[in-house]
Amino acid sequence: KQKTAKETRSVTMADHRTLEVWDYVVLIITLLVSLGIGLYFRCTGGKQKTAKEYLLGDRNQSVLPVAISLMASVMSAVTLLGVSGEVYMYGTIFLTIIISYILFTAVAAYLYLPVFFKLQATSAYEYLERRFSPRVRIAASVLYTLQMVLYMGIVLYAPTIALEALTGLSRNTSTLFVGAVCTVYSTIGGIKAVIWTDVFQAGLMYAALFSVIGVAAWDQGGLLPIWRIAENHGRIQFFDFTPDPTVRHTTWALFFGGGFTFLSVYAVNQNQVQRYMTMKDHKTAVRSLWFSLAFLYLLLLTCGFAGLCIFSAYYTCDPVKNGRISSLDQLMPLFVIDKMGKVPGLPGLFTAG
Repeated sequence: KQKTAKETRSVTMADHRTLEVWDYVVLIITLLVSLGIGLYFRCTGGKQKTAKEYLLGDRNQSVLPVAISLMASVMSAVTLLGVSGEVYMYGTIFLTIIISYILFTAVAAYLYLPVFFKLQATSAYEYLERRFSPRVRIAASVLYTLQMVLYMGIVLYAPTIALEALTGLSRNTSTLFVGAVCTVYSTIGGIKAVIWTDVFQAGLMYAALFSVIGVAAWDQGGLLPIWRIAENHGRIQFFDFTPDPTVRHTTWALFFGGGFTFLSVYAVNQNQVQRYMTMKDHKTAVRSLWFSLAFLYLLLLTCGFAGLCIFSAYYTCDPVKNGRISSLDQLMPLFVIDKMGKVPGLPGLFTAG
């Protein structure tokens, strides 16, 4: 009897799960560190007893932690799995989306941020109430809440793909587990815990990506062979100025579409605005935003190169086409299973990242 693609995936991924004792140790430690950060800020300082401390971190947070938090709040497992899979299949042109970010960072920094600091707002929607009416504020808040519920569903779903592949946990169980940990440290530690947990988790994301690149470079004999394989198979392309709207990625679409999407997140999204308002003044917040752009560039470019690394491992036998996996999102977990499973702790580090 011929197996369906789903059955094939479940068999192949299940037969090669690689988390061993050291991997679980690494994974558990990272979760405990996140919870520990929440407990630390619950028990220190003002112990989160005032709204100013709980929501705004007393408006005295440092530039670099907030910069990393700004990046990590919108980059997640979705980025690691999605961007690497996109570059694996369609090439590097997607990475040129970052070109527009410089211009739109300036717009956010010098057009939008001064408004929020002039108001000394806690919420981005305070401006809408003062500029228009309470009804407009309520409507925007409801829409934002709906957006974030949908967004968090996607963000929580992405790591469950890796957890299912590497541990055998069902996606529902993984979602509840990861969601519970995030809820606990955020609730007890306030915005300070959120910022510093973002810093810790950003470090894990970078470590996971560099471990993938390092293993691939070891297998291929360096970084240059990885680039040459991608170049020889049409994965290196940076610009396409065609006006055809049916083309998957064009320079025009990436610049304007990516730029305005970036602006909607970094200029007016409550996640980002609340982090800006933890800074003492507009000048400090602007510095943090520009540093955040640098961290964002590093993460996206590293994700993209990780996609090329995975391509160098599978270009002769595509695991999507041969049925080993059912979607591009499973490429990186599969690479971890195949190439990193024999190194104690590395699969656990990747799963944590």
